[in-house]
Amino acid sequence: MKISQIFTAPNQLTLLRMIFVPFIVIELVDGRYFWALVLFVTAGFSDGLDGLLARRLHQQTVLGQYLDPIADKLLLSTMFPVLSILHKIPWKFTVLVFSRDVSILAASAVLFAIAGLRDFRPSIFGKANTFSQIAAIFFVMLLSVKPVRWIWIARTVFLRATFAFTIISAVHYVFLVQHRLRSHAHEVASHTPASVRSIS
Repeated sequence: MKISQIFTAPNQLTLLRMIFVPFIVIELVDGRYFWALVLFVTAGFSDGLDGLLARRLHQQTVLGQYLDPIADKLLLSTMFPVLSILHKIPWKFTVLVFSRDVSILAASAVLFAIAGLRDFRPSIFGKANTFSQIAAIFFVMLLSVKPVRWIWIARTVFLRATFAFTIISAVHYVFLVQHRLRSHAHEVASHTPASVRSIS
């Protein structure tokens, strides 16, 4: 990987998004929910902008493919426990989200170690889960800024959507892993000489 990949505009935006995380936490802990929300929205805007720039400027890099999901997970995985500690999000949502992410990370590491599988692009359910998490965090913080009923309803809807899509995407990932393993096993078998297969 070339060091120059770090200095592309999309990757610089992704790194900036990661830098925002501790400042959002500081604003939340100090009770300044408006500024925490502003930083969170800015981070979300940069997420869309870095992808757009990467395509328009033809600066899609291997580093960016790894950095972008890491930045997203860092942001979301930080917001959920912090907001739960502040009693803004019930712990059951945070525990479920963390359990899914840790399980997928562990499974991906094992699959890469034993079979070299690493191309697990986010499914439609995974993308829906990420969107639900972002929307839930947005409305949780907005509710602390402006406590009105429609915002409370939106916050409740997206928290429940996060709960549902976390489970659905986890189950889908299990089926995806099984499919990839079967395909990998079939591919290995097809490249193994018949004499070797008969001995084994």
